[in-house]
Amino acid sequence: MGAARSTRRGIISASALAAFTLVIAGCSGGGDAPDSTASEPAAEANEEVTISVATSQNEETPNYYCGVELLQERLEGADIGFTVELYPASQLGPDADRFPLVQAGDIDIDLQGASALSSTFAPIGVVDATYAFDNVEHAFDWIDNGSEDLFTAFHDATGVRVVDGWFFGSRTFTTKDVEVRSPDDLDGVPIRFPNSPQFLANAEALGVTSPVSVAVEEVYSALQQGIAVGQENPIVATHSSSYDEVLNTIVLNDHNVGIHWIIVSDATYAKLSEEQATLLDETIHEIRPENRDCVDEATEEILDEYRGDDAFTVIEQDDIDMDAFISKSEAFFEGYFTDESLEAYQAIRELAE
Repeated sequence: MGAARSTRRGIISASALAAFTLVIAGCSGGGDAPDSTASEPAAEANEEVTISVATSQNEETPNYYCGVELLQERLEGADIGFTVELYPASQLGPDADRFPLVQAGDIDIDLQGASALSSTFAPIGVVDATYAFDNVEHAFDWIDNGSEDLFTAFHDATGVRVVDGWFFGSRTFTTKDVEVRSPDDLDGVPIRFPNSPQFLANAEALGVTSPVSVAVEEVYSALQQGIAVGQENPIVATHSSSYDEVLNTIVLNDHNVGIHWIIVSDATYAKLSEEQATLLDETIHEIRPENRDCVDEATEEILDEYRGDDAFTVIEQDDIDMDAFISKSEAFFEGYFTDESLEAYQAIRELAE
């Protein structure tokens, strides 16, 4: 895996330095550089500026080496005054603790999940609901064509813009010897879920009656000790966190299209010139498809390793009652969400029809 990762990084880095052509992805969800209506106008000249980029992901995940590293290379390579400092692996604190720092402009760019953001603005949590999106294409279509109302409301409430979303990987179950083919197979099984209202609702929607909520720093030991016998994460995160040293059964039910939302506050935009702000947004947009390809490639490489190793069992989608999972989730969330959250959830689902 290390050699493959190095090869991917080398190819992408070389292409980025050899030819820097901006392709705007057209995100309608608050991704444009701020205009004169912003609380503070952007600086007019390109002054030297150092911006920080924070993420909970470690350096072994695609959203780091095919995401924020590309952002650093391209912003600094444009030679318009950017110095970019990267802080992976929650070096600046967990998601919830970092968000107020983003609002203040002390952290300039952050990669956050919607469930974490929902602790500040509840309706945004709907985008993390199980099976809200049919697939990655549906998620990207919604970002470009359906997210504006929700993201504008988020910005109005927080002063933070959702510039775009990068694919993190489809969340799947991995367990120790528990083969899951339908929601019934999760009854009474202690599965770790992140400790947020949205993710705990996801557990219920999927049929998990015994969710285990421990901090991400404690997941490995909880799995070792049998406090939990499974967890849910994209394959790339399961592998980079070494949970597959303890777990041996991979369930490809793809219950959530994992998206890392790239957020930037008005306070940060106020430090940038118009040219710098435009470049920042355009670069974040152009990385999205490259990052998605990188995630898909890394996921398939890891799955091929699992499939070729007798120590692992991979339960393919053809052997899973996907209709049972999807219908159970949809019925649950139609009754769980209310008001703005229900409207946002229904709008997402309608875009898939």
